[in-house]
Amino acid sequence: MIARQRWFWASCAAWLFASPLSAQLRPVAPLDWDLLGSAHTLNVAFGVGYLRDQQASLAGTRGDLVELGNFQVAWRSGRIIVEIAGTLRRRFEDDSVVRPPILGTDPPTGQARTDAGDILASTLVRLSRGTRPVLLALRFGTRLPTTSNEPGLDRDRTDFFASFGARYRAGPFAIGAETGVGILGTRTDGVDQLDVLTYSAALEWRAGAFTTIATVTGQDDMHSRVIRGNEDLSEVRLGVRAGQRLWVSAFAIKGLADFSPGSGILLMAGFRR
Repeated sequence: MIARQRWFWASCAAWLFASPLSAQLRPVAPLDWDLLGSAHTLNVAFGVGYLRDQQASLAGTRGDLVELGNFQVAWRSGRIIVEIAGTLRRRFEDDSVVRPPILGTDPPTGQARTDAGDILASTLVRLSRGTRPVLLALRFGTRLPTTSNEPGLDRDRTDFFASFGARYRAGPFAIGAETGVGILGTRTDGVDQLDVLTYSAALEWRAGAFTTIATVTGQDDMHSRVIRGNEDLSEVRLGVRAGQRLWVSAFAIKGLADFSPGSGILLMAGFRR
C-alpha cells in the first residue's frame, strides 16, 4: 500500500512538472538517458553556450548568441524524475539583417540584444523495470513563457509536448531514439498554435569514466509553410562527458536547418549524488 501511495504522488508531481520544449532558437533538448539509467537521486549542473551564425527569426537578424547560466536540476523518486532547467541570460549580437522585425520586436540598433532565457519544468518517466538492456521512457510537459517580445530572441508563448523514447545498451555501446508531438504557441495572427513532430537519436560509447555521445535532434511541422518564430529546426551534437559523481561535458554543435546555428559549443559541469 505504501509503495502504491508513493507511486501515486510521484505521478501527480510528474504531471505538474512537465518536460521542457526548448527555446525556439533551439529544438527540444534530447532526452538525457543517464538520468534514467543511473542510481543517483540528484543531478545539478551549470554551464555556458556559444552559437555562431544563429538566425533570430522574430528580430529578422543573424548573428552570434551567447548563453550565460545554463542550468539543470533533476531529482529522482523511483521511476519518476522531475527536472528544472533553463538559461538565465542570453546575449545576441546582430551581424546582418535578413528581413524586417516582426511587429512588437525592436529593430537593429547596433547594440546587443539581451533577454532572460527559458525556465523549463521537465518530467521523465521510466517505463521499463530492472536492469534490462532495453530502457523505455516517457516525457511530457511545458515551457514557461519567461522571455520578452521586444528583443525578438524567442516567443513569449507557452509550449507543450509529449514524447516516447527507447534505448538499447550492449556493453559499452548504446543507441537511443525519441519521437513525439509539440504544441507551440505562435506570434502570427490567425494561427494560435502549431503542431510539430519532435525527434532525436543518439549513439553512445562508454570507456571508463568517459562517454562519447553523438546526437541528432530537431522539430518539423510537416508543412511547406513557414511561421516566423516557429521554423523547422535540426542540429547535430558531438561531444564527451567525463566523470561520474563530479562530471564535465563539452559538445560541438552543427546546424542542419536554415534557422539552426551554423556551429557552436556547449560546456557544462555538475555533480550527482
